Amino acid sequence: MKKITLLFLTVLLSFNIMAQSSSTQAKKILDEVSAKMGAYKNMYIGFTSTLSNKDAGVTNDPPIRGNITLEGEKYNLQYLGNDFIFDGKKLVVINHDEKEVSITDGNLEEEDGFIYPSKLLTFYKNGYNFSMGNLENSNGRKVQFINLIPIDSNSEIAKVALGVDAKTKHIYKLIQVGKNNSITTFTITKFKSNQPISDNLFTFDKDKYKKQGYLID
Repeated sequence: MKKITLLFLTVLLSFNIMAQSSSTQAKKILDEVSAKMGAYKNMYIGFTSTLSNKDAGVTNDPPIRGNITLEGEKYNLQYLGNDFIFDGKKLVVINHDEKEVSITDGNLEEEDGFIYPSKLLTFYKNGYNFSMGNLENSNGRKVQFINLIPIDSNSEIAKVALGVDAKTKHIYKLIQVGKNNSITTFTITKFKSNQPISDNLFTFDKDKYKKQGYLID
């Protein structure tokens, strides 16, 4: 009995050491990503997104395309037919189909269990436990996936796989699995850094949209 107990404890300790090592390696990669991408003055990112839920019979094909320009906390996001402009304090959402504009204090929230494109580079910094995932080849590039599990058991997100380009240390792909079995995938298709951009990119021209007949809330 003592031998069996000792063997069990040894195996348990080995798994614990392996888990700690995996977590340490994953944290190192995420720290490198944060340092690399956080050093840029600004970034332009083109991306595609897909959503599928076999249980609900939901899928979008072809993928939805979008793009975002970020400078510090500020961003200009074009996604799902809307423009999202955040100047660091207020968020402006311009719905071109309905010709409506909403203005609110603060940034997009993730309470609905969805990681918005504007959060792709920062969401993982808080609220997740992480470990090493698979190393995959994608279109000639090596992509190291990091597995992230929400610390909050009430989160609508079940798990996230974050794909990092092993060479550039840039985020390449995000795969989010919801507790409702929905799978959302973001893939970065274009990346530029330190581009000359206008300050007006993060400013909402109220008069311009009023003249075009937009309803501003």
